[in-house]
Amino acid sequence: MELRNIAIIAHVDHGKTTLVDELLKQSGAFRVNEAVSERAMDSNDIERERGITILAKATSVEWQGTRINIVDTPGHADFGGEVERILSMVDGVCLLVDAAEGPMPQTKFVLTKALALGLRPIVVLNKVDKPDAEPDRALNEVFDLFANLGATDEQLDFPHVYASGRSGWADMELDGPRKDLSALFDLIVRHVPAPKQLARQDEPFSMLATTLSADPYLGRILTGRVESGRITTGTTLKALSRTGERLEQFRVTKILAFRGLSQQPIDEAVAGDIVTLAGMTKATVADTLCALEVDTALPAQPIDPPTITVTFGINDSPLAGRDGTKVQSRVIRDRLMKEAEVNVAIKVADTPGGEAFEVSGRGELQMGVLIENMRREGFELSISRPRVIMRDIDGVRHEPIEEVIIDVDDEYTGAVIDKLTGERKGDLVEMKPAGTGKTRIVAHVPSRGLIGYQGQFLTDTRGTGVLNRIFHGWAPHKGPIQGRRQGVLISTESGVSVAYALWNLEERGRMFIGPQEQVYVGMIIGEHSRDNDLEVNPLKGKKLTNIRASGSDEAVRLTPHVKMSLEEAIAYIDDDELVEVTPKIIRLRKRELDPNERKRASRKE
Repeated sequence: MELRNIAIIAHVDHGKTTLVDELLKQSGAFRVNEAVSERAMDSNDIERERGITILAKATSVEWQGTRINIVDTPGHADFGGEVERILSMVDGVCLLVDAAEGPMPQTKFVLTKALALGLRPIVVLNKVDKPDAEPDRALNEVFDLFANLGATDEQLDFPHVYASGRSGWADMELDGPRKDLSALFDLIVRHVPAPKQLARQDEPFSMLATTLSADPYLGRILTGRVESGRITTGTTLKALSRTGERLEQFRVTKILAFRGLSQQPIDEAVAGDIVTLAGMTKATVADTLCALEVDTALPAQPIDPPTITVTFGINDSPLAGRDGTKVQSRVIRDRLMKEAEVNVAIKVADTPGGEAFEVSGRGELQMGVLIENMRREGFELSISRPRVIMRDIDGVRHEPIEEVIIDVDDEYTGAVIDKLTGERKGDLVEMKPAGTGKTRIVAHVPSRGLIGYQGQFLTDTRGTGVLNRIFHGWAPHKGPIQGRRQGVLISTESGVSVAYALWNLEERGRMFIGPQEQVYVGMIIGEHSRDNDLEVNPLKGKKLTNIRASGSDEAVRLTPHVKMSLEEAIAYIDDDELVEVTPKIIRLRKRELDPNERKRASRKE
């Protein structure tokens, strides 16, 4: 059977996973009466809730005698470690572009990786049936993007199709029959070359591990493309690190291949196919699994370095241990080390005290997803404000700069540009009309200046703006950037909050808690209307008398309090504050709960 390996790459929310759903359906991967959920490839709970792909996943379909291995990749740059590894095991890519939005930051990110590997893309202009779609403009912008990224003449001569993933059709012409995806299937078979590894089937076995996962019955399992030779169940292999160091010798207990949405055991895997092996105990991502006579490790794709770091600590608040079951630093460390094994874009380091751990990664979203997974597993944590990782280049301190692309209504452009180029030290690169009363703004802004900006941006644009960002490069340090302007309201008592007290505090600022909630000394219960912190008592009840006064005993009416998501809370806090995360609740608190300790710390500063 003929073989093709292809990855689907695109900006977040341009329709990758929906298109893969339709490819699976139309290839006959599902039974006629089989119940299949929408976005079947997004199997993770958080992926379904947020509508984004976080983990790269492979599947395979058969089309007229050709087996096509398809990999669905994340669109968000925070999960770029997945994209970089996945592209090394395919021979072609389908670049999806929204016909209305055109190329976006993550389109540029994933395309840069694909072009660097010499892959020849197929461009799919998706969502051409949207009312505001402009496929010709989008196609011209894609060509310009290819040229700007230094594509070769062969890569610039890319084929393209017009498609609607949701409606399940793709055509070579815009006014085609719009029946099914056969035009895309045929183009993949014609344009994507067969794996060159097929010619190396008689050499000793070797495979580069691309993704790592665990199975409750098989234990540690590694997925990758077989680079040479063939393998059968029971064969003894060895694992080599990137530097060629021998890690372990093991016997292959099972070989799994992707068939539709499931993995099925097979007897033999040959060069060129994407398979999963079980039986190893130490080997991990980027290691080479090979026959005993092979001594050279396969080259592994270098991974972009992390740009932010967050401190994960134990929850030492007075309410610790009430919600979660995993609260010890040893258990937290084991979980973080396990995550660093699976996700090569994350680095974990111990702190001197041993009570907290420095976790470095690509961005706030990646950290938020890791913390959310841990709280669902029963962990209790205290999380610090993200800090940007600096770098010394030729003796000069450099910081990461991000390219920000913003689509915003014309009336709000002034406020957005003022915030980005003023207090956040950004540089305006481009500003152009985006149609229908909108403007597209492109700016280069220090990563420090974007921490906590999302909430401010939504306020400035009344919730109508769309902000996308991607790592751009390194630049000399741009000096201090002002943090949060408002102070916070800090509880001076421990107990249960009282509605009457919160009602009296409303004139001081907006509340983060409601009545009948557990509070403790040092917990942040609201935002002060001024720029200084204020200590308040949320437990103070009304003095009772035996005299009824006209109008004074009316029911207390509270303004609804602000409920922050995990990412909003992490971006909101200052350097001397922490986010307390438990399986049931998210609280904000001061790092030093004792007010006297806080005063001493501020004097030292």
